[in-house]
Amino acid sequence: MPPLARRPAALAAVVLAFLLAAAAPVRAELVFFTSGRTMSVKSYRVEGESVVLLLRSGGEIVCSASLVERIAPDELPYPEAEDALVPPLPYRELVAAAAAREGVDARLVDAVIRVESGYRPDARSRKGAMGLMQLMPATAQRYAVRDPYDPTDNINAGTRHLKALLDRFELSLALAAYNAGEAAVERFQGIPPYAETQEYVRRVLRLFREAAR
Repeated sequence: MPPLARRPAALAAVVLAFLLAAAAPVRAELVFFTSGRTMSVKSYRVEGESVVLLLRSGGEIVCSASLVERIAPDELPYPEAEDALVPPLPYRELVAAAAAREGVDARLVDAVIRVESGYRPDARSRKGAMGLMQLMPATAQRYAVRDPYDPTDNINAGTRHLKALLDRFELSLALAAYNAGEAAVERFQGIPPYAETQEYVRRVLRLFREAAR
């Protein structure tokens, strides 16, 4: 898509008007720049012809609205203080049991749950993913899950699915397949060029590697 600055003035005005209409901070977390770069932010606000991006790590970045292609909701949940999140004891036991049964590192299952739902058993995404490990309906059916919002059923099925992907792909590709589907990984012969999937893999690997230190 051509940079905003090169488009007709009328279209640029429409885009700028859209940004100005959202002057109050909103939770539209994935910022697409005209350069092709993307950034996940906590929130944003518009000040005149500038967009102020509130970073998740703290601080702000101010940029011209003409550099922003669009801002869209990020499918990935970002629980507060994610890095310091300690799962409730019952969930730790469920994760440990499922991981041991399937031969998967419990720290990896924990990292997936943190990024998928922030340990919220009632989580549901706009795409229909359900529960702690955000099982899609087809995945829940594949593993005969009776109640995808039941923590035991969800973690058991999610861990089985993760194990199946790890048996097919190396770690980063298995995580990409968990997020975007096996077909997408096979089609692109690697991590799909989706901003959400790339960010997902990065976050899960960071949490897993930090826990493994």
